[in-house]
Amino acid sequence: MLERIYKAQLLCDTACKALGRQINIMEVCGTHTVSIFRNGIRSTLPERLKLLSGPGCPVCVTDTGYIDTVLQLAGRSDCLIATYGDMIRVPGKGGSLETKQPSDNVRIVLSSEDALQLARDNPQKTVVFVAVGFETTAPATAVAVKEAAAGSVDNFCILSGHKLVVPAMRALLAEKNHNIDAFLCPGHVSVIIGYGAFAEIVERFSRPCVVAGFEPMQIIEGLGEICRQLAEGIAELKSIYTAVVTEQGNTTAQKIIDECFEPADGCWRGLGRIEKSALKLKDGFSQFDALKRFDITETQGEDISGCRCGEVLCGLIDPPECDLFGESCTPQAPVGPCMVSSEGACAAWFKYGRGRKVKRKN
Repeated sequence: MLERIYKAQLLCDTACKALGRQINIMEVCGTHTVSIFRNGIRSTLPERLKLLSGPGCPVCVTDTGYIDTVLQLAGRSDCLIATYGDMIRVPGKGGSLETKQPSDNVRIVLSSEDALQLARDNPQKTVVFVAVGFETTAPATAVAVKEAAAGSVDNFCILSGHKLVVPAMRALLAEKNHNIDAFLCPGHVSVIIGYGAFAEIVERFSRPCVVAGFEPMQIIEGLGEICRQLAEGIAELKSIYTAVVTEQGNTTAQKIIDECFEPADGCWRGLGRIEKSALKLKDGFSQFDALKRFDITETQGEDISGCRCGEVLCGLIDPPECDLFGESCTPQAPVGPCMVSSEGACAAWFKYGRGRKVKRKN
């Protein structure tokens, strides 16, 4: 094991010397961010190798407009909101589910199946499932919708906040952050979509893309592989998470998604509106679409004053460069979503890396 670590570190050192400048590698997945901090991986890397936390936390990238729509529905006496626990505290312009709505209108669930069962148990209410997540959780939502259709659970619907990872990476490079040298690609998402889905990032933008798991050795070797490519001046697509990730991905899960959903334009915190980066229900399942059922038009929300989560998600700043970080914004009293989620970059910096010195930007 030590030999493998040394080899990866040597590759990182070689790349930094070969390029003669700072290397910026973005880990797209929030689980990678937390693992990197928890295992002290940053401290093992060359000073000129900088890790950027990307838009890989579904809670964090959820736009304030979506949260405000959830709050609007939660204010209805004929609705029950079924949501994952980490969405309770995410702020919109009008507050959060925790602060603005009566608790008897909101139920925390562990899965889309729990939300569907809630609808069966409460036929007098319309249950709205707050369906957020990337391609990883979309299949489970699709299964719940199909079961609702088959079982005539007509008081069940979803507010789809599902998003697609690759369009966000494309938008980052094309519009927001041209200084990203390479991507450490998300493991969980890759299980579903396959590592082949990242080929366009390599081919169009000439950026190395390496899929890795979440154990420290996987991450370190993934970074080493990226640095090998950068030192050699090449860009390739690789997966070292071979135990569970294939080039094609989980085709069964992909089929389930395709049966219920279709790509649509979506609003991302920090990235704005991105073409075909979200999932909406197909017309055949439109009766389970909360927006259509309640005739609501979801609009892009406004950023929270002073909060720089959007810049953090684009890899433009580190969390401590936000004036609110650790002062008025903490895990106990979060202002932005990156401090709410356990996989948010701000929460990870606060818990594991608060003492790390950073140079503030004016």
